[in-house]
Amino acid sequence: MELLILIFLPLVGAIISALVAKQNTAKVAALVFSILTLATTIGLLFRFTPDASTQFVVNYSWIDQLGIRFHAGIDGISMVMVLLTNVLVPLIILSSFKHEYKNANAFYALILFMQSGLLLVFTALDAFLFYIGWEAALIPIYFICAMWGGKDRIRVNIKFFVYTIAGSLFMLLGIIYLYLQNPSHNFDINAFYALELDTHQQGWIFWAFFIAFAIKMPIFPFHTWQPDTYTTAPTPGTMLLSGIMLKMGIYSVIRWLLPIVPQGVQDWTCVAIILSVIGIIYAALIAFTQKDAKRLIAYSSISHVGLISAGIFTLSMQGLQGSMIQMLSHGINVVGLFFVLDIIFSRLNTNKIEELGGLAKVAPKLAIVFLIIVLGTVALPGTNGFIGEFLLLMSVYNYSAWLGAIAGLTIIFGAVYMFRMYQKIMLGETNELTFSFIDIKGTEKIVLYTICALIIVIGVYPKPLMQLSDASIQHLLEQINQKLTGIN
Repeated sequence: MELLILIFLPLVGAIISALVAKQNTAKVAALVFSILTLATTIGLLFRFTPDASTQFVVNYSWIDQLGIRFHAGIDGISMVMVLLTNVLVPLIILSSFKHEYKNANAFYALILFMQSGLLLVFTALDAFLFYIGWEAALIPIYFICAMWGGKDRIRVNIKFFVYTIAGSLFMLLGIIYLYLQNPSHNFDINAFYALELDTHQQGWIFWAFFIAFAIKMPIFPFHTWQPDTYTTAPTPGTMLLSGIMLKMGIYSVIRWLLPIVPQGVQDWTCVAIILSVIGIIYAALIAFTQKDAKRLIAYSSISHVGLISAGIFTLSMQGLQGSMIQMLSHGINVVGLFFVLDIIFSRLNTNKIEELGGLAKVAPKLAIVFLIIVLGTVALPGTNGFIGEFLLLMSVYNYSAWLGAIAGLTIIFGAVYMFRMYQKIMLGETNELTFSFIDIKGTEKIVLYTICALIIVIGVYPKPLMQLSDASIQHLLEQINQKLTGIN
């Protein structure tokens, strides 16, 4: 019952926000429901036992004729993603308080509707229910970007929509095929895990799922929709896309791809890791050339996600554990980065790096929090980005020393382009545009101070978060290895 409340509370908030006429009331209603959802999550967290079991399970009949059930639950892997979603959404809503949005009730309703879809994805134990959540999370963000986005938003969003719908269709074909192979004729995740598919079947199912998830993450060469979409979307939309939505693809690889077709994964692991490593270097090199700070962060995100993807496909404890902690860390950091850029844009109407400079002199508080977020992003020891990146690089190096060495360049490249951006925006002398810049205040402080606190706390003491998913990851790897042993 608690899980049903968790999933549908944002949906109730979306309906109420949509019915509210006044902008201020709509944003407050959305914030209240997001905080209530976070409080519900914390309640579940205190009752959660960090073992390999699935807890808070709901399993109701839905469409009996097709064997579809409303079956959902939370294990350690899901709990990390639920935490990420429900911590970030209140911060994203609060970050938008300084803006006035036309049809604000619809704007905040769509954010909450998307939150509900995301939670469905991260808790679904029925493949059809998972697909419903996948599409339910896509629809709101499309309208958020299309209705409140910037210049050229229609062309950019059509490209985004075509990419994601194409990926979803590949995944749907894979789900239907698995359903037809299942003697029980249902969509239950454990029934899919138990299927004995031959090498040929696993190969094409791998690509059907992998393409869908790779587009959402995104990894090279399925990434081309991302930079334009991140740049033209309103900042809350960019935060939702980068902070949470791309994690749908990473999570789905772990939850659905690896245990269902482990032989297919093993056969194509080298290709997946090489594509991921190419994405790391390619995106980092393009980030060097960016003159717009928002596009720089967009390419930085592709590079970071490439490392997470590479770590997952090593099929190692370090890779999977590193991916879990890094998903959480990346979500926190990237939301902080985009919010800082939004603050700068709201005051100066530009994110062009060359037009800025000297902001640290007139906005020291912003300079300090921005530096902390940048340090977390470049994985300085003692920040949240370090432990995940260390584990991921170790896993890739253990898989292949050459690929590990190439992937390790992300440490150098990331530090160079992030610190160069910080230097040009924050240091030096002020100019005619920046001399009157106003330092952060009000809700801006609350959001950024919270993000900085999370960066430091997770960096100094990551053990509780790692313990959440440790047993579930170990169990997942045991399932994969047992299945591979049976095939071989």
